[in-house]
Amino acid sequence: MKDIKCPSCGKTFRIDPSSFEEILLQIKDEEFNKQIKERLILAEEDNKKALEILKRELKIQLIEQNRIKESEIQTLESKLKIAEEKKTNALNDLKNQATNKINLLNNELIKLKDEIKNQSLISELSLKNKIGEAVNNLEKENSSLTNSIEKMKLEHSINEKLIEEKFKSKISERDLTIQELREMKSRLSTKMIGETLEIHCETQFNLNRASAFKNSYFEKDNDATSGSKGDYIFREFDENKTEVVSIMFEMKNESLNGTNKRKNEDFLKELDKDRRQKSCEYAVLVSLLEPDSELYNAGIVDVSHRFPKMYVIRPQFFLPIISLLRNASMESLKYKSQIDLMKRENFDITNFESTLEQFKNAVGKNVSLAQDRFNDAISEIDKSITHLQKTKEALVLSKKHLLSADSKSQDLTVKKLTRNNPTMKKKFNDLNNFEDEVA
Repeated sequence: MKDIKCPSCGKTFRIDPSSFEEILLQIKDEEFNKQIKERLILAEEDNKKALEILKRELKIQLIEQNRIKESEIQTLESKLKIAEEKKTNALNDLKNQATNKINLLNNELIKLKDEIKNQSLISELSLKNKIGEAVNNLEKENSSLTNSIEKMKLEHSINEKLIEEKFKSKISERDLTIQELREMKSRLSTKMIGETLEIHCETQFNLNRASAFKNSYFEKDNDATSGSKGDYIFREFDENKTEVVSIMFEMKNESLNGTNKRKNEDFLKELDKDRRQKSCEYAVLVSLLEPDSELYNAGIVDVSHRFPKMYVIRPQFFLPIISLLRNASMESLKYKSQIDLMKRENFDITNFESTLEQFKNAVGKNVSLAQDRFNDAISEIDKSITHLQKTKEALVLSKKHLLSADSKSQDLTVKKLTRNNPTMKKKFNDLNNFEDEVA
């Protein structure tokens, strides 16, 4: 027996060891269940955080790519502006140089006129000749400068056009590149021209199978016994051949010239049905449908609010979604193994408790049977005691009667026997007289 003190009232009471062990087991089971719930909640939170982080990273990558392209465009535009500024500055420099030269020539002309005025003694012919020569020279120089300016203007205009055409061609090339990148969000990359979506995904997986998916299974779903089938099934196994994760894939492409535009929503219900029939944990729709949808172009779209464990992706996220789900399942597998181990331990305890309960029931049954037999024996003994008591009472009564008879026989004498009986009295008297005579 063990003494236990109540923390509330302070009263001490005794309890047998078996009851004390049951109380301890109840406390341990409650703590154990609490820890399991906390670990499961932490695992779910970790999975959600991992998904959010991956989504953020993918968004950041797309934003970074757009930012790089925009920065390149801005760089080219700034270069174009710088070239235009250089061209304008060069033209201004040439104009300034020509203006300066014209001003210098005008100054020289003025000086010559002043000299001519000062040299009035020189003959008019010599003056006229000198003036004519000077004017001719000035006109020649002026014409040559004007020609050179026109020539430079022409060259700069030609260079300006060449630069503009060059930058325009580069800008158009960049625009085409940006357009291709934007179309790549909603369509396959340029490597997929002439390929189907299924072949592309299978090729991408096989290229990475040896390095990243050594213990993986990725094959077409050819089992249509249930009436429908998916496109591909992915299964990942650990070293102990235990399944880590399984994914049902459905690939949907759309013809660019098609008139009947389908939606991703049209295929989710059938995909969920195939996932359940083939016992897959996750379902992924790899789709090129709705190419202008901002929702599906943003990255990995979780549609678990419609169907459990289902995602819709573009082809460029085919390998990332496999890695993401596999890594999440690997973490969950650790918790699952711990929970299985705990369940096995609890199962052993349950078996022990059931065996102990069976033993207790068997012993209780035997004790009950023995108690019934004991009660029957006691009742029989009580009956025997009652019978013996009655026999005793009868014997005691017989004894009393015998004692009474004995006392009466002791009181019996010849006189009492012969009283009121003269015949017997006479005979006894005769007998006594005969004895006396013989004596």
